[in-house]
Amino acid sequence: MKAFLSLFQFTTILPLGKSHDLEFFARKSYLYPVAGYLIGSIVALPVFFIADRTIAAAVAITFLLLVTGAHHFDGLLDFGDGLMAHGDRERRIRALTDRNVGTGAIALGVSVTLLAFAGLQGSPSIVIAIIAGEVCAKFSMSFLTTYGTPFREGMHSYLHQYSQPYFPAISLLICLPLVLLPIAPVKIFGAFISMLICPLLLLLVSNRIFGGVNGDVVGASNEITRTLVILAIALL
Repeated sequence: MKAFLSLFQFTTILPLGKSHDLEFFARKSYLYPVAGYLIGSIVALPVFFIADRTIAAAVAITFLLLVTGAHHFDGLLDFGDGLMAHGDRERRIRALTDRNVGTGAIALGVSVTLLAFAGLQGSPSIVIAIIAGEVCAKFSMSFLTTYGTPFREGMHSYLHQYSQPYFPAISLLICLPLVLLPIAPVKIFGAFISMLICPLLLLLVSNRIFGGVNGDVVGASNEITRTLVILAIALL
């Protein structure tokens, strides 16, 4: 139970009582998708009662940011700055890790948000898209936590040291109940393909331009994977 509470305290701003040591979750980071089910369900609940799809999509994205404290969205913005920075690896890392918000951050943040918004509007069920997107997004975090070699000390390196090579396999099993959602199998298949490809590509890109992974890259993977999964559900 302490591992779950530690996970939820790390991934949300929900009032869950006294703070639990992050090590409880770090030793079981394969539980990431469980947080996806919780966050997705919380966000989907008010959206279920909104008839207008445009408003429902906007409310969903707003609630996602609120419930998660925009923690992973901040990583997306930092990743955008690092990705768009010109120069050698050190300059890119400096852009990734500083506290300033640059053009790259704004461009990537706006692009991912717009695509998520459009994808939700085009999905046969916004509720299902939210839940599937959030669960798959958390798988991507488990994947990068395990296989992303840290290039500096920080939250990611702390979680990485406790991870085991088989953790993403367990995370994948936790995602499998998504096949029970009342939606066309091809859409869930597309969601699973997206959740596998996105963190793998981010791992390759980050290794190339940063020499490894940090917490910002993991957070960015959450946001980008969620959006790609939502788009897959909308388009397939």
